[in-house]
Amino acid sequence: MWSCSPLNSTGGGEDQPLCQHARLALSAVSLLYLAVGVPVGLGYNSLLILVNLHEQGSMAMPDVYFVNMAVAGLLLSALAPALLLGPGASGWAPGGPGGEAQVTLLVLFDVCALVTMYCTALLSLDYYIERALPRTYMSSVYNSRHVCGFVWGGALLTSFSSLLSYICSHVAARLAECAQMQHTEAASTIMVLIGYLVPGLAVLYALVLVSRIRKQDTPLDQEAGRLDPSVHRLLVATVCTQFGLWTPHYLTLLGHTSLALRGRPVDEQHLGMLLFARDLSRCLALSSSAVTPLLYRYISRSFPGKLRRLIKKTPCGRRSCSEDQPGVQQVLA
Repeated sequence: MWSCSPLNSTGGGEDQPLCQHARLALSAVSLLYLAVGVPVGLGYNSLLILVNLHEQGSMAMPDVYFVNMAVAGLLLSALAPALLLGPGASGWAPGGPGGEAQVTLLVLFDVCALVTMYCTALLSLDYYIERALPRTYMSSVYNSRHVCGFVWGGALLTSFSSLLSYICSHVAARLAECAQMQHTEAASTIMVLIGYLVPGLAVLYALVLVSRIRKQDTPLDQEAGRLDPSVHRLLVATVCTQFGLWTPHYLTLLGHTSLALRGRPVDEQHLGMLLFARDLSRCLALSSSAVTPLLYRYISRSFPGKLRRLIKKTPCGRRSCSEDQPGVQQVLA
């Protein structure tokens, strides 16, 4: 977790109270997320995956993207304690003891970030296609599953450069050649461009097209095969949530890259502020793993019915005891 050590070296006593208050606030936010957000994320993401995989035949196109976002959310929730409390939580570049574990954590975090943002972008584009061309194969469940497979593969390939750079620094015969691969600024720029700007433009383009389609409703919109009207509310809520929680993380990456490209060393005070912003934005990004399944739970109209059918097939459901359990009633409500 972030500390005041960068500011301590400046000797500026007037900055210490502010630093201590900031450290305590960040620690409180991190612990609150670990105590509440992580269990919620693990529970609801697992429930979302289990319910939809149990009834794969009834899955619609949005369900496929939310299942993949739930898988990424499970990974983020599992990584959260190490990312927020680990020994390398306040460093930009992994190094020293445990460097392998730190690189693995950062690679998995980047993979989950890319999958989350691209699933949101593809959900927006497929929603427009479904509204404009109902029952087309382009936005079908079958096609969406294959697209998500490519998203996971692309995310792994994009994040592989960080792992390759770390391996190179340990096994390369010529360290000078290997050093040319280790450009943290270049990796951050690629992540901002590929992981934020590209899906952001895709979402913006899709929402503009969707707004035009909604102004031109036709009798086809009343057909039974069309998407549920709640999908539009779910789409808007998901886009606002994902970009609202992930934007600070990418802005911090961009700020770090801009400062590094100036060619001048960053003073310790600004470095401490940047590290604080980095850890706070990372905590916000991790919280998306708990917020997204809650949105799906409360906005999706198909989820409660699927959950009831799943509960009825459990041993407790066959004894008709599920309706008597207040915990189950709260989930279904």
